[in-house]
Parts: sequence; C-alpha cells; structure tokens
Amino acid sequence: MEKDNLILKEFLDNAFNLKSHLMEFFSMKECDLDGFLANAKMNLANLHPGEALSDVSDFYTDIVGDRHVADLATWHITSKDYIADTLKLQQRFSKNTVLDFGGGIGTHALANAMSTRVEHVFFVDINKTNRNFVEYRARELGVDKKITFCQSIKDTKMSKFDTIVCLDVLEHLADPASQIEIFNEIMKSNSIALFNWYFYKGEKNEYPFHIDDDQIIEKFFTTLQSNFLEVFHPILITTRAYKRIR
Repeated sequence: MEKDNLILKEFLDNAFNLKSHLMEFFSMKECDLDGFLANAKMNLANLHPGEALSDVSDFYTDIVGDRHVADLATWHITSKDYIADTLKLQQRFSKNTVLDFGGGIGTHALANAMSTRVEHVFFVDINKTNRNFVEYRARELGVDKKITFCQSIKDTKMSKFDTIVCLDVLEHLADPASQIEIFNEIMKSNSIALFNWYFYKGEKNEYPFHIDDDQIIEKFFTTLQSNFLEVFHPILITTRAYKRIR
C-alpha cells in the first residue's frame, strides 16, 4: 500500500512530470507550454472532418498530429483528482501482464509499470506520436524495461492478459462491441478488464469523434452484458471493472 500511495502522490504532484516531458519531447520553452495546451479540446475537434471520415483510425493515425497529446495532457492536468481515482481503481485490480489499449499519453501504463504487482505492460496505441512520447516518458521515469510499445494487439504477440485497461477509447471506435469481444477472447478466466465510455458528441459538438449512433450503442451494451459480469468497486467514478462470464 505504501508504494501505491507514493505512485498516487507523484501523479497528484506533477502528473508524473508531464509538463517537463512535454517541453523536453517537443523541444518547447516553458513560456510556450500554455499556448500548446490552450484550447486543446476545440483545436482537436476542429481537425475532425465529420461525416467525410471513412475510417476512424485514419483520424488518430494520420490527422491528429501532436494535438491529441495536447488534448490528453490538458485533461490529465486539469482533472487530476478524477484521473487519480482511476489509478486507484487499477491499483485495486492490476496484476502480472497488463494490456493498456489506446493508452494515450501513458498515465495508466506508467503507473502500472511502477507497481510491484505488475510484471509487464503492453502499451497499444495506433498513434505513433503517442507511442514515441510515452516511450520517452518511460525512459525518463525508469520504467521502460517493463513496457512494450505496440501499434496493435497483434503486435504484442501475447495470447492472454491478466488485466486489460481500456479508458476513454470505446466511444472513439466505429464498432466498440467488436472490440470488447476481442477483449473477451484474450482474457484469462480470472482476468479483470477496466472499461469506461462516453457515447456523446457534446452540447456544442466538442466531441465530433465520439460515436453516438443508437444502434451501435445498443449492440455495444448487448455484447457487454452477454460476455462480462461487473465486479463491484467502491470508487465513485465512471470506470467499471469486469470479469468474463464463465
């Protein structure tokens, strides 16, 4: 527990040195950081071509550039208490081999790599900038030996995982139901998966890249309820824990 508390304290103090990592990785001065982070959410939203986008993966692979990092960094800096609660949750369940799917700027992967209960983390993100940034952060924090960086689950060369972390990702996928079916296939009988979702484009279309189609959402919840049983946890956040239905 003492180690877990130190990890949470470090995150709450400085988000694992996030601002320093941003400046060093992107070769920017401190005076330029505020500009990089300012209006990050709307800057990212303005990049989205709307209905013209044929494949959601194209947006995150080829279009977003470093604006996705800016958006995620702003969220993790301004919402540290909420993010810290998600870290508490994964401390409760994470063990052995961990798949962090769509890991973004790496907060959860880095925290898991710091945990003595985790043997190895497989960080999967389709965006090369994200992968490179988190790999840089892992080296700076001294946990790079415990993380493998991959573009896809297939690249991990792992058949099963003890823990799956998939946060703030499912609402970005064209078919989130299919993705949780894949998760079900690669979980062990005693594995735990941590999921959340936000199937909403926002009051002012600030999340144009989120899925909000009623049929897709219904398929997602039907698939979720057919394959997983929710595991209670007492932390008051939107993220939920699941095990496979045997």
